[in-house]
Order: sequence, then structure tokens, then C-alpha cells
Amino acid sequence: MIERYSRKEIKNIWEDKNKYSIWLEIELAAAEAMEKLKIIPKGVSRKVRSKAKINVKRILQIENKVKHDVIAFLTSITEKAGRDARYLHKGMTSSDVLDTCFNLQLKQSGEILLKDIDQLLSSIKHQAIKHKYTVCIGRSHGIHAEPITFGLKMLTFYQEFLRNKKRLENSIKEISTCAISGAVGTFANVDPKVESYVAKKLKLNVEPISTQIIPRDRHAQFFSTLGIISSSIERFAIEIRHLQRTEVLEVEEFFGKKQKGSSAMPHKKNPILSENLTGLARLIRSYVAPSMENVALWHERDISHSAVERNIGPDATIALDFALVRLSNLVKNLNIYPDKMKKNLKITNGIFFSQRVLLELTNVGFTRETAYKIVQKNAMNAWKNNTSFFNNIILDKKITNKIPVNKLKKLFDFSYHTKKINIIFTRSLKRK
Repeated sequence: MIERYSRKEIKNIWEDKNKYSIWLEIELAAAEAMEKLKIIPKGVSRKVRSKAKINVKRILQIENKVKHDVIAFLTSITEKAGRDARYLHKGMTSSDVLDTCFNLQLKQSGEILLKDIDQLLSSIKHQAIKHKYTVCIGRSHGIHAEPITFGLKMLTFYQEFLRNKKRLENSIKEISTCAISGAVGTFANVDPKVESYVAKKLKLNVEPISTQIIPRDRHAQFFSTLGIISSSIERFAIEIRHLQRTEVLEVEEFFGKKQKGSSAMPHKKNPILSENLTGLARLIRSYVAPSMENVALWHERDISHSAVERNIGPDATIALDFALVRLSNLVKNLNIYPDKMKKNLKITNGIFFSQRVLLELTNVGFTRETAYKIVQKNAMNAWKNNTSFFNNIILDKKITNKIPVNKLKKLFDFSYHTKKINIIFTRSLKRK
């Protein structure tokens, strides 16, 4: 991922130095286990640890010649550690190191993403509670429907990201496995106790059965979860983008005093953060399909998945980390305009009360079909001629012959639409 969309903490996980450091820890942990099992001489791991140095440049130089990254790594370590390093990698295969390391990097990245989601949840919850009873129009198909509150709108995102947090926790658990099973996964040349020791040392779980690799359905779940989270980010971003449109302007991204919105038009304040999030979501979701295609490898292994994962591992996690933090800050600093929400509620002349009138007509004896026609006619007249829906209703004898005006007036009450808001908040905020 390019620097523009990279944050240091998660980026460091994917740097070559960290990767090779994890490789060394895997090899040393395996050596420690073999010492305990008296497979290799006692003290090997301690001696190698004291002498071994990670030299990324040297490893890459060797790899350029031997065309094998793990061999290049082991050769580089041997150059520094000497003869004792010959006991490293005993009975192991490259995938034992590569897959265990990759899973650990995904776990480490996932833990940062969980912190990001917690930060985002806090930002959303604050706005939801603050605007619990800030009335605005609800929209379906982009068209005014019935009143809701802005807090309720925020609460839907809060619940969605709670679900995303659980999905990610499950996916981290799914990906947190270690395989030290040797060629084709039979443990022919390495004791299963070595695997158990390494797994415990790295705080991973033992892979119950590997081939020569850790099964890639685990990774497909992980990257699919990242894709789902990115879709939630995009849903939020699109909501903000729509609500910031000039004709709507119910919310607006924070705009700094020295910020400029357009190189040509000085008046512009564009929803650039939300648009950027939409773009990042597209990118992150694009990694889901290749992660699923990686599941179907030949027999006990091939390396068709390798180039895919070397790219999508860092890119997907780094991009999602950036997107979650950006969204959290966007929500935290969002400009919210309740007065404009009130103004927008008035532009349809009260026709969103149509369902209440419809239901009341059925209560007093009209069939639903007849009631619908009567109400729709009055609503369309109000919309077409820019007249008051309420006035149209009280002038319609078919209605007033059955329902007195003072009762009709009570149907046009905003509090009717917010009376259950507290129930929704109570049950939603109880769920963790």
C-alpha cells in the first residue's frame, strides 16, 4: 500500500525486517523444542539467538542468486551464527515458516483493526446518543418516506460495526494457527510436539491437519471479513456524501480554516473523505475474490497463492486500518445541522403523514384499497400544487364525514414517529 494510505503501526508488521524477525523466532522456537526432545544438542537456540542478525539487504542479495527466500534467509543467519545454525529448520519445510509467519502477521494486523473498530464505535455512539431525538426525514429509494431521528440513523451503523467486530474476532481466531508439520504435512521428519511448542510460544493454535500448507479457507474467511467491513464503511460514506449534497446539507464533513476544496472554484467544500472511503472500500473488496481462489491449490501444495498473499496481506489490512481511522475521525468531527433537517422535513408539505391518515380511515370503516386512493389523491395534489397535505385532508368530505378535524390534526404529530426510539436505543446499546 502506498504511503498516502499507510499508518506506521500496521505498516511495520509487513516490513521485511519484521517478517524475517518472525521467521527467526519460528526457527528458534522449533530449535528450543527439538532441544527439549533431545533431537538437537542443548544450547543451540541460545547460541544462534546471541549471534544471529537480521540483514534484509544481505538476504535479498542471496535470494537473487538462489531464487528461494527461506534458503536465502537461513544462509544469511548461518553467515552470522556459524555452525550451530545447521540445526535450524531440521525436518521442516518452507511453508512451515511462511504460513505460520503469515498467519501471525494477519493476527497482529487484525488486533490493530479491532482497536480501530472500537475507536469508530465510540465516535458513532457519541453522535447517536447526542442526536437521539434530532428529527429528520427517513428516505427509501432516496425519496422522503417518514420521520426518523439522526441518532437512530447513527445507531444502525453502531450495530453494524458491532457485528463487524464479532466477525473480525472470529476471523482472527480462525487464522491464528501454526503448522510445523514438514513436507506434505505428515510429520515424517519433525515431531508434532515441536509444532505444539512453537504454537504455544507464538500464542497460536495448532493447525489440526495441514497438507504442506495451512488450509486457505481460513484466509478466505479473513479477507472476506475485511471485505464486509469495507462495505459497511462504504455504506456510511455514501450516507454522508448524500446528506452533504447542496440541496440536502443535513451534515457536512469538517472543513479546516485553511482547507481548499477546488483548484478552480473557491466556494467548493467537497465530501472528499467520504469519497476516498468509497474508493478504498472498492479496493479492499477486490482482494476477496483472489483469496477465495487461493483455496483451490494443487494436491498438498502449490505456490499459486503466494504472489496473491504477498500483495493482499499488507494491502488489505493497511488500507482497512487507514479507512477505519479516517471514518472514525470523520464521524467524530462531523458537522450536523438539525435546523436544515427541520427545513427539509417541510419541503413535502406534510405528505409523509399519509400512512397515519390511511390507517385511521381503515379504523373508521374504509377498505384499505379505498382509503389508499383517497389519501394518495390528496398527497399527490399537495406535492404537485405545493399545497398543505393537512389542508387538503380537512377539505375532503369523504374524510371529514368520518373523522373530525380535531382528531385529524392529532395525526400530524412528529412525536408519534419518535415514541419508540428509546426502546430501540435500549435494546441496541445492551448488545455487545
